[in-house]
Amino acid sequence: MTALSFVLCVPTHNAGNQWQDWIVAYQQQTMKAEEVIVVDSSSSDQTVKWAEEAGFSVHRIPQAVFNHGGTRNQAVKFAENIADIIVFMTQDAILASPNSLTNLLAPFSDPNVAAVCGRQLPHKGATPLATHARYFNYPTQSKIKSKEDIPTLGIKTAFMSNSFAAYRRSVFEKMGGFPDNTILAEDMFLAAKMVLAGYRIAYCAEATVFHSHNYTLYQELQRYFDTGVFQQEQAWIQQRFGKASSEGKKFILSEFKFLIQNAPHLLPKAALSNFVKWVGFKLGYHYQKLPYGWCKVLSMHKGYWRKNE
Repeated sequence: MTALSFVLCVPTHNAGNQWQDWIVAYQQQTMKAEEVIVVDSSSSDQTVKWAEEAGFSVHRIPQAVFNHGGTRNQAVKFAENIADIIVFMTQDAILASPNSLTNLLAPFSDPNVAAVCGRQLPHKGATPLATHARYFNYPTQSKIKSKEDIPTLGIKTAFMSNSFAAYRRSVFEKMGGFPDNTILAEDMFLAAKMVLAGYRIAYCAEATVFHSHNYTLYQELQRYFDTGVFQQEQAWIQQRFGKASSEGKKFILSEFKFLIQNAPHLLPKAALSNFVKWVGFKLGYHYQKLPYGWCKVLSMHKGYWRKNE
């Protein structure tokens, strides 16, 4: 098989010192991108300076215009190289192996694979709750998913994360890319469309990055509020793939077993966290019944609401 060419797109905003780790990890890759495209939302730190010194193609945008889907679509348009594959990463996802990008592209040897999601490992210093979340969502076994898996995998069939994912450019463009205005989950939106169109989605456990978050309870509330908003606005995903509630039950059981073995003292906090997530999701799912000002307070991605005022 002829080696595939790819471009790598990264949205940034005040990436901090961790951005240097990101750059070093990329420079150690056995396979490099034709172009690294950084779309920076008006950083006030050294993010742009370090990106330019690394030879990346940097494009600045006002912070107020950032959107999870639209900004990534814009990054693709900025690409000067017409590559076969588009790789998306986030500024806090650190490549864990020199072969991470090589492995991420490997499933594209199957011409029916339209997108690939890599495995996310917990950062050093991740809490037990954050560690379990990564182990649950990103198992050690690779898998290729298609429409035929919906009855057994449900909404997990369309699982995708742009913290470390790749898309076949021809299919990406054919499907119209990401939604231009979405509060989050632009990756699941496109993956779901690809699956329903008959393409395959790969999860590659051999392609790894370090990526996790030690969220506070309020941040969990905000994150799940936004997830509820997305599921309400894109109701067709649950209609075609099934509700996320079944996955939630599996997660809680898995988390309980993990904490019993590794950190039993955190069981009360985990129970409270799961309750907060449920409340956040329900509020987000019914956001249209809430005062508009509440939505901005409850949301993690406040720019979405400013643009929809």
